[in-house]
Amino acid sequence: MNITAEIPSPFGSLCVTESNGAIIAVDWKATDEPQTSPLLQETAKQLAAYFAGDLKKFDLPLAPKGDTFQQSVCQAMLEIPYGETTTYGAIADKFDAYGQPIGRACGGNSIPIIIPCHRVLGADEIGGYSGEGGVERKIELLKLEGGFPYLL
Repeated sequence: MNITAEIPSPFGSLCVTESNGAIIAVDWKATDEPQTSPLLQETAKQLAAYFAGDLKKFDLPLAPKGDTFQQSVCQAMLEIPYGETTTYGAIADKFDAYGQPIGRACGGNSIPIIIPCHRVLGADEIGGYSGEGGVERKIELLKLEGGFPYLL
């Protein structure tokens, strides 16, 4: 059973969905029947701390959507430290793959912000963003973390 809560953020309400004891999605669409659970309450607490600049690494059970490759790319994104960035190509090197499939996997990230796809950039451009607001939101998150100084 899925449980969805609306959680405030500087970018509008986030809809965070839990299923079987793990976070499975973060969206920017409203939910008709917001609910809560201990995990969703903890998620709200951690997101508030992140947006305040007090949390550098989330500690939540996650179950992102996708096949084995998608799961592996999500794990690689989770390893990017707060305030730092990497490139699609650098992640591709870890998997003996090309940057384009990594970009697609990043774009399919069902748990943006918590799984930090905003920290993955193109070799000579900013790249896309899987969450609401596209590239502008990606830039806002990078600025929040201070991880992309020339944007500041």
